[in-house]
Amino acid sequence: MTTTQADVPPLHHGPAIAAPRRRRLHISRASLRAYAPAVVLLALCLLVTLANPSFIETRNLIRVANAAAVPLTLAMGTTFIILIGSIDLSAEGAVAVAAMVVVLLAKNDLNGMDLGWGAALLAVCAAGLMGLISGLVQTGLRIPSFMATLGTWFIGLGLATYMLGGSAVRLMDPRLRFLALGRFGGLPVAVWVALAAFAVAAVIQTQTRLGRHILALGGGEDLAEYSGISPARVRILAFTLAGLFYGVAGVLAATQLGQSNAVIGDGRLFAAITAVVVGGTALTGGEGGVFNTLIGVLIVTVLSNGMVLLGISPYVQQTVQGLMIIAAVALSLDRLRLKIVK
Repeated sequence: MTTTQADVPPLHHGPAIAAPRRRRLHISRASLRAYAPAVVLLALCLLVTLANPSFIETRNLIRVANAAAVPLTLAMGTTFIILIGSIDLSAEGAVAVAAMVVVLLAKNDLNGMDLGWGAALLAVCAAGLMGLISGLVQTGLRIPSFMATLGTWFIGLGLATYMLGGSAVRLMDPRLRFLALGRFGGLPVAVWVALAAFAVAAVIQTQTRLGRHILALGGGEDLAEYSGISPARVRILAFTLAGLFYGVAGVLAATQLGQSNAVIGDGRLFAAITAVVVGGTALTGGEGGVFNTLIGVLIVTVLSNGMVLLGISPYVQQTVQGLMIIAAVALSLDRLRLKIVK
């Protein structure tokens, strides 16, 4: 019996049609992960407004912006560390050191120092030095980043406790207090400082070689090294850069509280990491960035403000934040590509 061309089944038609469908499905999932944080922020604002219309009052929105100033500045530094696929636990120690330095070197109720803005500059440099030490320890001793930064965290807390004598020292410099009490264009000066920190971080990520190398290192250290990038150098610079942002956050925290104490950074590490992850930056590195973190900080701050307006217990707020970070990590990871979960 002779087989005609019409009797031959179309062997290759199935895969040829299925592949584009799988590709479109993959693109839609990637798009969903990219735009999900912004959609969540808009939905959250709408829900809180419906539950309590006072949320959109100008006074409350300014309060939200002011509450987001320190977390945003702190999260800028955390973002660069997570982008390279590492984790930085030293943020609270760096904030404590920066706050300690700025208060002790500016006009205060403990000693006769009065360096003014010079105290703020030295505080930022001190936190940057802590970041540099973290990077050198992590790359030089080749130990996990979370262990290296855990050590610098406790070094910072111990140093701040010793220098402050275990008590709170008041900041009495009116020039530095202006960062918290002063206003420009209707917004607290601290908000403008945080926005400036965000703008600097955005320029570094998108317009500099360091920003491109950080993303490349997070995407794959072996490939980055084959491309001529020095992983050790990029890590050291990333941790130093993060420390500088922590320093700015520490100065803002001290001026907002009007004092410095060893526990001024308590809880800020969790808030920063939560904001970065909720914003869509992958913990595996190489995906996301400071723009995602801005959205994440706003989500965390709006959620906290909304729960306060609704009279929700602080303990319930912590539970909600914990559930939120678990959900964010689950949505940000492409579990189809993860063969092993450690």
